[in-house]
Amino acid sequence: MTTTQNRPATALSRVISVAADEFAATHWGREPLLSRAADLGGPDGFTGLLSPPAVDELLSRRGLRTPFVRVARQGKVLPGGRYTGGGGVGAEISDQVLDEQIMRLYADGATVVLQGLHRLWPPLIDFAGRLGADLRRPLQINAYLTPPSSQGFSTHYDTHDVFVLQVDGTKQWHIHPPVLPDPLERQPWGGRADEVAATAQGEPALDVVLAPGDALYLPRGWLHSARALGGRSLHLTVGIRGLTRYALVEELLTLAMADPRLRATLPYGFDPTDPDAVSGELAETVDALRSWLTTVEPAQLADRLRQRSWPASRPAPLSPLAQLDFADALGPSSAVTVRPGLPWRLGRQPDGQVTLQSTDRSLTFPGFCEPALRLVLDGAPHRVGDLPLDDDADRLVLIRRLLTEGVLVPA
Repeated sequence: MTTTQNRPATALSRVISVAADEFAATHWGREPLLSRAADLGGPDGFTGLLSPPAVDELLSRRGLRTPFVRVARQGKVLPGGRYTGGGGVGAEISDQVLDEQIMRLYADGATVVLQGLHRLWPPLIDFAGRLGADLRRPLQINAYLTPPSSQGFSTHYDTHDVFVLQVDGTKQWHIHPPVLPDPLERQPWGGRADEVAATAQGEPALDVVLAPGDALYLPRGWLHSARALGGRSLHLTVGIRGLTRYALVEELLTLAMADPRLRATLPYGFDPTDPDAVSGELAETVDALRSWLTTVEPAQLADRLRQRSWPASRPAPLSPLAQLDFADALGPSSAVTVRPGLPWRLGRQPDGQVTLQSTDRSLTFPGFCEPALRLVLDGAPHRVGDLPLDDDADRLVLIRRLLTEGVLVPA
């Protein structure tokens, strides 16, 4: 086993006890991985991400609304009306979390789920950005607060990979192999509830107790259930949105609309219930599809996948007022860097102009700006005055625009 002393300090190394290449080859999408606190950051390894006092602050002082909080008891999610209400004077909302109701439900044995913490809690916003960059996948982070000797959810599987990070208390996990390997998002466990329940009665592949600082990786489809032991349990679940070969098939089918043979109307009088009629059209359609597939350019598919993937995650937060103040005071000695987590792509148009594409916009610049753009977008900090442009006036115009568009941030 490779310990943290031998591994580079990345967000991924914070949650796995093996080298990244071993994780990729042996565990990613294949097998669970249990990593103990002694091989990670110790028993306090995850308290900097979230802690019981932080949970109290989120539930009582942050004005949370549904669906950022869910409450479950005996495997069932309770209606939001049980723990939400009006926000009081000046807050014209009716679904703000009521801390006293949450406290009563939790004391009565309910599990409290804090959802979307990668958008709410600063340490987890930063961690999600760094881990997502390591994995090159969008992430979501939820927290589960379970009362002593309680179980929030029955045995089930997720349609995305997860890391379970134990923050406080202990929790026993029963892990069983999939009843449906590699399920897609449209194949949730509820459609196979009987198979899941039957499999859960058998011997688990993994029966472990997670203590503070421990981490568990589960590929999508692996069955799991968990129960808090003597005291309360607080753990984080990092959900990793997968990209599958089926996604490539979906995008190929979208591109296939360009082929006239595949858009053709079926013959007059075609009976879709007649296997013989379907057989003939199936053969011709498969032939047309096979012929068309040989014409697909990888760049076409990459463009479709880019449109699919980029909106699934958000770049690091920026401070609007500080950003604009920095842009106003910008000078040659100012240092900037690309906004962490921002996806981008540079391309050159037929007229020589350069296009900078990002998640929700496309910016156009004169062709002579390309060397400066490539430099300033490389992820390192750069002084404005060092950019390869003719004079400081051009440098300031370019960087101010990139700052006000949210592409760059102060370094």
